[in-house]
Amino acid sequence: MELYYSPGSAPCRAVQMTAMALGVPLKLKEIQLINGKHQRPDYGRISPQHSIPTLKDKDLILWESRAIQIYLVDQYGKDHSLYPKDPAKRAKVNERLFFDACILYHRFTEYYHEQVFGGLEGDDKKLEALEDAVKMLDLFLEGQPYVTGESMTVVDLSILATVATMNSLGFDLKPYHNVYEWYKHMKDVAPGSNFNEQGAKEFSSYK
Repeated sequence: MELYYSPGSAPCRAVQMTAMALGVPLKLKEIQLINGKHQRPDYGRISPQHSIPTLKDKDLILWESRAIQIYLVDQYGKDHSLYPKDPAKRAKVNERLFFDACILYHRFTEYYHEQVFGGLEGDDKKLEALEDAVKMLDLFLEGQPYVTGESMTVVDLSILATVATMNSLGFDLKPYHNVYEWYKHMKDVAPGSNFNEQGAKEFSSYK
């Protein structure tokens, strides 16, 4: 399997951590980014959205990180602990994946990408929106060690990549006690946590 990726990209790191958790080898093909855009003219034929990560597994091509994570578990997982087969548990993971994609990561990019890639000052309203998303995550984690309950799932790995990048960029997690404790715990237990931290630091160096 080939993964087109950039080390600084949180979604790419989420896929890589999922593959490591499953013991699935990936042939990495790095896509160079300048000002947030890839520099490979032929890449559009592989990923019409021109986005990373993109997974190529034989004839299958996927280019949304959370869809890739789910596919890897369904196709290569020895069990479904990272993405439960039970409909109710799976629905909860899906719910939080949509929160990650549509709220947390979206607000992260809205606030930070214009600073990292555009050299702009941080927008207070966008920061407030991001803080509200982290407050929601803090509520999700109330009374439980992981985002959907007692076990780590793909959504923990996906959100970990984003939170690590936020932390590297100077976002203060300490006011969000549950998130802060979850992040410390995930750094200890998540497969690939060390390279995730390194990738987060690389992203922050683009600024």
